[in-house]
Amino acid sequence: MRGREVAARLAFGVVTTLLATFFALPCLWLVLAPFNARATLATVLPSPPSLTNFRAVLGNHDAVVGLLNSGIQALGSMLLTVAVAALAAYALSRARVPGARAFTAVLLMFSSVVSGTVAMVPIYNIILKLGLIDTQLGVILVMTGGLLPTAIFLLLDFVNALPKSYEESAAVCGARPWQYLPQVIFPLIRPGLMVVGVWAFVGVWGSFLTPYILLRSNSNLPASVQAYQFYNDNGQPVLTLVSAYSFLYVLPVLLLYLWVNWRYGFRFFGGIKG
Repeated sequence: MRGREVAARLAFGVVTTLLATFFALPCLWLVLAPFNARATLATVLPSPPSLTNFRAVLGNHDAVVGLLNSGIQALGSMLLTVAVAALAAYALSRARVPGARAFTAVLLMFSSVVSGTVAMVPIYNIILKLGLIDTQLGVILVMTGGLLPTAIFLLLDFVNALPKSYEESAAVCGARPWQYLPQVIFPLIRPGLMVVGVWAFVGVWGSFLTPYILLRSNSNLPASVQAYQFYNDNGQPVLTLVSAYSFLYVLPVLLLYLWVNWRYGFRFFGGIKG
């Protein structure tokens, strides 16, 4: 019986190692290939390490602007999503609206069934009539609209967990109704706001279809679309440039995760400010 347990653990360790290696190799390639002036699909140490690929990518004006555009779209959508979702969740939680929970459930289900890809034709027509084609604002509004149902659903649980006695105590202390949200509710649902904010930023940062359809000029295209200029006429990627640009493209999201983990980690907490 002892031998069987050892064999089972050994087999589990081997399978786990193989799976971890399988998933780690692409990440390892992404780390090593950008510093290899003759990068291929093989995961090898660059000898010697070089910044030639990064110089070529950063020397491409449209590629650099694409990274900035991705930041504008992701940050704008994140701020708008968090702000609107927080207000909507607070209203649905505190206001006596008949069927509020059913409305939220239907809204979430509808947004899951009717994805952005399916609704792209009517979305395009709406943005066209608003005169927002080929604008960053148009992309931000469309991305925010797609993120809001889930964001409201997530924040609603945080707000529902707070008893109304907090606002009543603030009122006794002289707080105005318009002060409840920024001074009482927001500090307490800070973990939810952070979760929704990071989720929205990452989702918009990696989006491709919406900006590809709504934007026209190179000066407005995000990095997810600009990456395709590093393909040759035959549709094959230039691995040296694609790897360097992919590294730069992943870096902001990785830094955001590291910052959130360093700043908050598992120490999410809130409290009423005096």
